[in-house]
Amino acid sequence: MKIIGRKIEQQILNEIVESNRPEFVCVYGRRRVGKTYLIKEYFNDTFSFYVSGTKNDSRKAQLKIFNNALLKYGSKERNVPKNWTEAFDKLETLIESKDIYKMPQYGKIVVFIDELPWFDTQKSGFKEAFENFCNTYVTSKENLILIVCGSATTWITKNLLKNKGGFHNRLTRRMYLKPFSLKEINELQKNNGIEWSEDDVAESYMIFGGIPYYHNMLLRHFSLYQNIDYLCYEEHGSLHDELDELFSSLFSHSEKYVEVIRAISKRKSGMNRDEIIKETGLLGGGMLSRILEELEQCSFIRKYKNFTNESNNNIYQLVDPFILFAINILEKKDHNSYLDYVGTPAYYSNLGYSFEMLVLNNLASVKNALGISGISTNESSFRSTKSSPGAQIDLLIDRKDNTINLCEIKFTRDEFEIDAAYYKNLTRKIEVFRNETKTKKAVLLTFITFNGLVHNKYSSIVINEITKDDLL
Repeated sequence: MKIIGRKIEQQILNEIVESNRPEFVCVYGRRRVGKTYLIKEYFNDTFSFYVSGTKNDSRKAQLKIFNNALLKYGSKERNVPKNWTEAFDKLETLIESKDIYKMPQYGKIVVFIDELPWFDTQKSGFKEAFENFCNTYVTSKENLILIVCGSATTWITKNLLKNKGGFHNRLTRRMYLKPFSLKEINELQKNNGIEWSEDDVAESYMIFGGIPYYHNMLLRHFSLYQNIDYLCYEEHGSLHDELDELFSSLFSHSEKYVEVIRAISKRKSGMNRDEIIKETGLLGGGMLSRILEELEQCSFIRKYKNFTNESNNNIYQLVDPFILFAINILEKKDHNSYLDYVGTPAYYSNLGYSFEMLVLNNLASVKNALGISGISTNESSFRSTKSSPGAQIDLLIDRKDNTINLCEIKFTRDEFEIDAAYYKNLTRKIEVFRNETKTKKAVLLTFITFNGLVHNKYSSIVINEITKDDLL
């Protein structure tokens, strides 16, 4: 299978293969985002050594898994190591053996340790042994590429990305995998033989987000709605219990993370720390900071500010489409199937909100369509505090070239029409924004719709128009 997207990541892997130094690479990101797939496909599933940890297994079981992998790749010593120091000694012996597989042309020895955090069971001694292996062996082996993989959770962050001890500055590369863009999901579905309308491709993104694992489950002989019912509504559907499984596989004490996520989901525009504390009863400080940081690293939430708020009062908003779908629709059980839900007032209301999340998850495409990909920007929102009636703008793109794109986001099956009343509302929004912010920058009203605008005497207020041609 070919690799969809991941162009920059493939360029980095090319550089790693061509490097003349030892490479220690950490690949991390949200669970199900395709970390393992990328590495296996790039190296054609051919490694000098590959092993994957398993969740909740004992140290003894993990050592046996590691030893079985050693035997598979040519180790001659059959005895299961007594501890992790012995296990990594055996790995060194395997790497030094004359029969170890090396990449043709480059002569590289590629060691891939997947689900690394799961090896570090309580009081196992894994971390210390792995640290010693990296510091005393990996750094001295010029033709060695060590790739470790794990979800963006406490273990990866604390022990590799922000470590001040033995792993400090040992990583030569860190590779964060984001969810796919809508363009990449469209390409993936076509590659899988799925021929849906552009509206259905967009709606599938509003449900499953940019997670290739979910989209690879879609059956091409089913419609989108049939697929949603089959995967999510049926009791034994593959994604019926995905919300609980996702968090329990990522986090220790996952119930705290779910509690924070559920609290944030109650307000579409998000909550600040004080509001989250009030809603959950959790104390502030280190624990909540860690939860919010990890949820953000997993692309479940985004952190942003109100445009007029200069303090450090960040707002945290739930932007993961599947989690939003699971909490707001699937778990409520107001309907026995998605087909029953389609066409209801709640469906149309949620469709508009889901499209906003699609846009927030595809800002690179938005900036590209505006011709500002190379310009530094800050994305925020605006809530008026002085005017009555007030005004709300869900997306502002504040640009370094003294320009602000004030974005209106609308999803309709047909072209969106601006009538006299809505024209008046838009005019007031711009006026309120200018008056309250006192901005001297150019303010450009930007309309983001999927199926475009009806061009009439009111549409001239729109300076930039972004449609499905830009997003897909």
